[in-house]
Amino acid sequence: MRSGKLITLEGIDGSGKSTQAEKLLDYLKGKKIKCKLLREPGGTDVGEAVRHVLLAAAGEGLSMNPLTEYLLFAASRAELSRTVIKPLLERGSVVILDRFGDSSTAYQGYGNGVDHDFIIHTNVIATGGLKPDLSLLFDIDPETALARPGDFNDRIEKRGLEFFKRVRKGFLTIAGQEPDRFRVIDASQGIETVWEEVVKYVDGVLCERVSER
Repeated sequence: MRSGKLITLEGIDGSGKSTQAEKLLDYLKGKKIKCKLLREPGGTDVGEAVRHVLLAAAGEGLSMNPLTEYLLFAASRAELSRTVIKPLLERGSVVILDRFGDSSTAYQGYGNGVDHDFIIHTNVIATGGLKPDLSLLFDIDPETALARPGDFNDRIEKRGLEFFKRVRKGFLTIAGQEPDRFRVIDASQGIETVWEEVVKYVDGVLCERVSER
């Protein structure tokens, strides 16, 4: 039986979610809460190999069919969910995950046109039905995100403004469909202002965790 909590951080590239993920890890450690920060794709030997394939393809300028791309993400997600995330949750840890299934729906679905129902159905199979307890969506206008300093050199990040507009719309649509799970944060604000919202929402989930014991 699962006693831990799964918190996912979502948003377009340049939204600042990875910075907030690191801050959240330090915050939970400071509260002496068992926690683990993971990323997608990655977190396992298989996941890191998939990440290497995707980034290598980008570096070599190789094209990839959108369905192929999605299935690589799904393979990494299946390995991570079943061998790492579920055992951690069963041991009572809080898992912070930088991207999860919603990113595939937004990026490969809304962004690249892979069938949404197929993605959602495959994600359920890949994860064994694993769902986040809280998903934080760091929402930001793509023009603002892409103007921020950062390394936007991989194949996905080079797809341009119109692609990111579709992805952002996808994220907002997903969040609107599951308001109990999602909290949308204005990521154009300063880092510390965004962080205050993150803490507020995460503390709410942690309170639920204590009350369940």
